[in-house]
Amino acid sequence: MDFAFDARTEELRGKLLAFMDEYVYPAEAVAHEQRTRLASPWETPAVVEELKAEARRQGLWNLFLPDSEYGAGLTNLQYAPLAEIMGRSPQLAPTVTNCAAPDTGNMEVLTQFGDEQQRKQWLEPLLAGEIRSAFAMTEPEVASSDATNITTHIERASDGTDEYVVTGRKWYISGALHPDCKIFIVMGKTDPEGSDIRRQQSMILVPRDTPGVTIERAMQVFGYEDHYHGGHAEVIFDHARVPASNLIGEEGGGFAIAQARLGPGRIHHCMRLIGMAERAIELMCRRAVSRTAFGKALAQQGVVHNWIADARVTVEQLRLLVLKTAWLMDTVGNKGAHTEIQSIKIATPRAVVDILDRAIQLHGAGGVSQDFPLAELYAGARTLMIADGPDEVHQRSLARRELKRYV
Repeated sequence: MDFAFDARTEELRGKLLAFMDEYVYPAEAVAHEQRTRLASPWETPAVVEELKAEARRQGLWNLFLPDSEYGAGLTNLQYAPLAEIMGRSPQLAPTVTNCAAPDTGNMEVLTQFGDEQQRKQWLEPLLAGEIRSAFAMTEPEVASSDATNITTHIERASDGTDEYVVTGRKWYISGALHPDCKIFIVMGKTDPEGSDIRRQQSMILVPRDTPGVTIERAMQVFGYEDHYHGGHAEVIFDHARVPASNLIGEEGGGFAIAQARLGPGRIHHCMRLIGMAERAIELMCRRAVSRTAFGKALAQQGVVHNWIADARVTVEQLRLLVLKTAWLMDTVGNKGAHTEIQSIKIATPRAVVDILDRAIQLHGAGGVSQDFPLAELYAGARTLMIADGPDEVHQRSLARRELKRYV
């Protein structure tokens, strides 16, 4: 693979770096202050809408979507360094460029598997940033690390109407609390007794205002509510009825759609995590040269040297592995890059959590405060050791693939 960025990537990197310096970083404190004056914690601060308009004006919009008909038409390798830059401000930058999960994954699902009417009704307003969405898969009563466990039912209506009835309980449904969230993609079982456990599930579109859909409560992550992404909710579907035409793809196709959705999602998370680590290293270095302890600057303490050096080496290793994975996804497809996707999903959150932990330690009490982004970055990175499949699931699959060559 060629390690040099092509001309298009370099152009977008330059624009995005300037956008971050001029608009995003200064807006972090502004957005926090504006949020304290909003009637609801889920409302959008005015500065976020201003940044979205500016990002669109500069062409920094829908960069994640490789389909040139709907998005920027970038390859994974082209998008990787851009996602890394956005990861330096993960609450603001992905949101204001319309590159934030779960909307990104939902737009990819609709692009690949939605029919013409579904794309017209839901994909187009999502691409325009006019609405938000949620992906309802995880459930509180089963081990959702095994997606075949889900118990939500998607059943044909028994009264002769051309409808499906959705019944179940989901939780940690990202984006569900945002006032602009208009649509859920729900995964449930249409054939719970089917012989092939990977053909029991389907995906269906459920508008948020459907009778029987109830937002039960907001879920916190390490005490944070993740307002920018619309929070994480527990949602009840109590015999919620939707037209049969809301089914995405075919009955029994839900598991395959989920796998197609999660591949790009996993690498996007890892790309942004590298940006989070870079932000942490920058904050560590600034802190180290500006603080004195026991008669000398922190930057002169040997243990601080070790932390910074180890962090730099780790980030360079992670970046190379993520870029290799992006290149493979572009050249041999997600299936051909399966080992590398699992490798980065295991390695990146774990390593970035360690870097953030050292950065917090270097900042002392400030590191766990709201005055620095480190505590919130830590919460986000640590969560990604669970989200999109916990580390142990990926380790199990990866080890089996390695062992298969020797059995």
